[in-house]
Amino acid sequence: MKPVLAIVGRPNVGKSTLFNRLTKRRDAIVADFAGLTRDRHYGDASVEGHDFIVVDTGGFEPDSASGIMREMAKQTRQAVAEADVVVFVLDIRAGLSAQDQDIARYLRGTARRVLLAVNKAEGMGDSPHLAEFHELGMGEPHPISAAHGQGIRSLVEAAFGEHEPLEEAVEAQPADKPIRLAVAGRPNVGKSTLINTWLGEERLVAFDQPGTTRDAIHVPFEHHGQRFDLIDTAGLRRKGRVFESVEKFSVVKTLQAIADANVVLLLLDATQGVTDQDAHIAGYILESGRAVVLAVNKWDAVDAYQRDMLERSIVQRLAFLKFAPVLKISAIKRQGLSPLWKAIAEAHASAVKKMPTPVLTRLLLEAVQHQAPKRAGNFRPKLRYAHQGGMNPPIVVIHGNSLEHVTESYKRYLEGRFREHFKLVGTPMRVEMRTSKNPFLGRGS
Repeated sequence: MKPVLAIVGRPNVGKSTLFNRLTKRRDAIVADFAGLTRDRHYGDASVEGHDFIVVDTGGFEPDSASGIMREMAKQTRQAVAEADVVVFVLDIRAGLSAQDQDIARYLRGTARRVLLAVNKAEGMGDSPHLAEFHELGMGEPHPISAAHGQGIRSLVEAAFGEHEPLEEAVEAQPADKPIRLAVAGRPNVGKSTLINTWLGEERLVAFDQPGTTRDAIHVPFEHHGQRFDLIDTAGLRRKGRVFESVEKFSVVKTLQAIADANVVLLLLDATQGVTDQDAHIAGYILESGRAVVLAVNKWDAVDAYQRDMLERSIVQRLAFLKFAPVLKISAIKRQGLSPLWKAIAEAHASAVKKMPTPVLTRLLLEAVQHQAPKRAGNFRPKLRYAHQGGMNPPIVVIHGNSLEHVTESYKRYLEGRFREHFKLVGTPMRVEMRTSKNPFLGRGS
C-alpha cells in the first residue's frame, strides 16, 4: 500500500509548488473532495521509483482560535494524522519565524517522522543561513528549490529510503491469489452493509474502534470458487477526535485502497444522486487505471421519476466511465447481487486479458483501412503494428512514423475497435504511440 507524505508549513513558503513538483501537475488540485477546504488536496507522486500519496495543506497556524485559519488548522492536523512522513516546509530567504517555532512544537508532539525542507534555496546549498534551522531540533534541514526541482530527489530518498520501490503491475493476477476488490464510495452509501450481506454476518461492526482510522479493512471471501480480498474503504474515525463531519470519508484510505485493488466497486446512493464526491472518486479510479463496476444502492427506495433522473445524471456526470457496467442493487434486501458478481468477474477478466500481437496488428490495419488518421501538413501518420504493453489496465502500444500527430479522437476510435473485438468491459484502456526513429536523421547528404 502506498505511503503518505503530508506537506505542512506557514503560508507562502512554497508548499503548493512542492506539491505540484512531486505530482508533476500544475493545478495543485488532483482530488478536491467536496467538504474539504480548498487548501487540502491529494495527489499521486512517483519519484525515483518511489510511489506515494502526497497531501497539500493550507497555511498552518496551530493556535488559531477562530475563522478560516482555525478550519485550515483542523485540516492540517488531520493530514498529519494520516501521514507516514511529514515534510515541514520553511523559507530560507525569510528565515526562521515565531510561527515556524509554533508549528515545530506541534509536530514534535505528534510522534510522526518529520523532515525539514528549506525551500527557495537555489544556489544556497552551502549557505550559512541553513544553520539557524537546526535550532528547531528536528534533524538536518534539506535545502530544496520546489520551483526549480533542486533537492527533491534527496528529500524523497530521506523520506522513503527504507521503503522498497513499488513495481509496476503489468502481469496478470496469479491464479492462486485472490482478486483484490475495493468497495469505495461516499459515507453512508451502504459499503459496510453490502460486505456484511455478502459475508452473511455483521463482520465489520467490530472494527469500528479507536486506532483503526488509517487502516483499510481486508476481509477474505470466496464466491463460486473464486477467492477475493474485500477491502472496505468506509472512513473509520477515532472516537472523540472527529474534526468535522467530512472525516466520515477517509480520503487517504480510499486512495490507497483504490491504488492497491484489482477491481473497484464504486457504490452510489440512489436517494442522493451523483454528487461531486462520487465524480472525484470515479476520476481517481480512472486515473489509477483500475477496473471498475458502478453499483447504485438503495434502488428500491426511489420512485420511477428519481430513477430516470439518476440514470441521466450517471450518463452526464460519469461520462468518462461509460465503459463501466451500471448495476441497480439493494444491499439490505439482497437484490441484484448475483448480476453484480458477474459484472465484477467480467471487469477483472477484461483488465487482465491477453491480446496477441498478430490480432492487435490485424485490428490496427483494418481500422486504418476503414478510417485513416488525419494528415498533418505534408505527412500522414503511418501506423505499422501494435502489441500489448501491459495489463490492469490493458495497454496497447502502436509503432509507426509521425505518430505524434495522431489526434486524441483517433486514439479513441482505435480504442473502440480494440474493445469491441476483445469484448472489454469495466476496465479503462490506454493506447500509446511510439514513433520509429529515422536512421538517416542528422546525416549529411
